[in-house]
Amino acid sequence: MFKAKLVKAVMSVALLSTLFTIPNLPSANAADASCPNGYVGLTFDDGPSNNTTNVLNALKQAGLRATMFNVGQNAQNNQSLVSAQVAAGMWIGNHSYTHPNMTTLSSSQMSSEITRTQQTIQSITGTSPKLFRPPYGATNATLKSVISQNGLTEVLWNVDSQDWNGATTAQIVAAVNRMQSGDVILMHDQYQTTLQAIPQIAQNLKNRGLCSGMISSSTGRAVAPDGGTTNPPSTGTKVEAENMTKGGQYTGNISSPFNGVVLYANNDLVKYTQYFASGTHNFSLRGASSNSNMARVELKIGGQTKGTFYFGGSSPAVYTLNNISHGTGNQEIQLVVTADDGTWDVYLDYLEIN
Repeated sequence: MFKAKLVKAVMSVALLSTLFTIPNLPSANAADASCPNGYVGLTFDDGPSNNTTNVLNALKQAGLRATMFNVGQNAQNNQSLVSAQVAAGMWIGNHSYTHPNMTTLSSSQMSSEITRTQQTIQSITGTSPKLFRPPYGATNATLKSVISQNGLTEVLWNVDSQDWNGATTAQIVAAVNRMQSGDVILMHDQYQTTLQAIPQIAQNLKNRGLCSGMISSSTGRAVAPDGGTTNPPSTGTKVEAENMTKGGQYTGNISSPFNGVVLYANNDLVKYTQYFASGTHNFSLRGASSNSNMARVELKIGGQTKGTFYFGGSSPAVYTLNNISHGTGNQEIQLVVTADDGTWDVYLDYLEIN
């Protein structure tokens, strides 16, 4: 089932958990010298499909493991492919039974979508998934409650390959190049471009001292396949503005004075979801005004305004908000232009969190 572009743009972010451990399969561990910079989570949505066998073969040949978020009805109709996923060393996640926008359903309908898929995968593999990824990344408080009631952890992503949006193989590999230890990337089972990217993804990770890992329910991050150890401490998270989800009437990409995003009008914004293990961080934003007038960008975390960045000229500069308190777990971060008199246009390069 293909991703709907309009809904998919709602969220480009977020994070994760574990399924079940596959016994008797070789796996890197936390002490593996080939993984000095940690582990990333490769995920494939919407399977199994007529491309699944090819994807599994490519992953095995490349020495990669991934989490496969299966649609329940696809799993029911392709049970041998689900078994093949497990045999290949992959982890299995729940991606609903019919792939609806879950936020349009009643709580009982949500529960039905989840439990039918749990039962289907349990009957095929002998184990129920521990992870649930909502179709299109569309979620709300009701769904989160239903997910929790069913003993599952909601998993989104913090890197989007854009394969559902026509990304080329080279663009998918470039998306992987943005991944850092603990990150999770969204990919799909059915696209040839994604299949063709797998050998290059493996080489990319190897060159950067990263390995493919599983998704831990305790940390919401990618960890070693044995689940025993979390990733090395990160010195910081840096997210390019052009990789965030755009909102507002006039928000768009720019290539000058840097590759980034322009916010033209009041309430234009970019956003993404970030996982926080702790509740206090420093936020640094690189940007510039489109002219000599002062540009103002509000930092919102979890829907609450936490501070304001001011850019007083057209020369790019970095401004930092220190010791910002916020919620833990998955939090939506927004960068919003909140005042507009025709001269408030702002260019954004990247957000760094330490």
